[in-house]
Amino acid sequence: MTDFTSVNNAVQQKKSGVTLVAVSKFHPYEAVMEAYSQGARIFGENRVQEMREKFPPKGERPDGMKVYLIGQLQRNKVKKAIEWADRIESVDSIPLLDKIEAECTALNTDIEILFEFNSSGEEQKSGFRSEEELLAAVDHLSDCPHIILKGIMTIGPLGGDEERNLLAFKRTKALYDDVRKTHPEAAVLSMGMSADWKTALECGSDEVRIGTAIFGERIYR
Repeated sequence: MTDFTSVNNAVQQKKSGVTLVAVSKFHPYEAVMEAYSQGARIFGENRVQEMREKFPPKGERPDGMKVYLIGQLQRNKVKKAIEWADRIESVDSIPLLDKIEAECTALNTDIEILFEFNSSGEEQKSGFRSEEELLAAVDHLSDCPHIILKGIMTIGPLGGDEERNLLAFKRTKALYDDVRKTHPEAAVLSMGMSADWKTALECGSDEVRIGTAIFGERIYR
């Protein structure tokens, strides 16, 4: 049973105006449309192929529906991602940034992005490994006229307790504040998922990504 309404109400009670991305990976389009009927407008997908198979192309979706790519993006799938996603929230290197710019130039289009920061330093996670690397990518945007930086995102420590989550989220918030000194238009700080969204909101997040609490357990395949 899809339940966007109660999850969104809980998020808004904690901090009003927060964007709730309904993570629909591995759930069918029927569940997406049920959440849409309850007010969901932004959906998160991890894989380019699933996103393209599940959602209609841009311009053919229900009114207001947007799809964000939130999973790690391989460079050989950049073109397909740009064609389908309204935003790529997982840009984690300058070479990937350059590939996105090249494909946007070829397609004569722009794309919104978030830079992903590996705030916990875990080897198995993607994202820029240091503040210096991410800030260098911000500077590199001057060579990327088709890319629109909307903000920063991070994923909290895997299995992290509240103290570890707080450290990771506060570190990301400080980096976000540095980015906004030169790019005030980068107004999105995306932190928090099902297990840690309350802590993320306390640390300044204004976008959370929640899947299981909305759609139920995923059937992995």
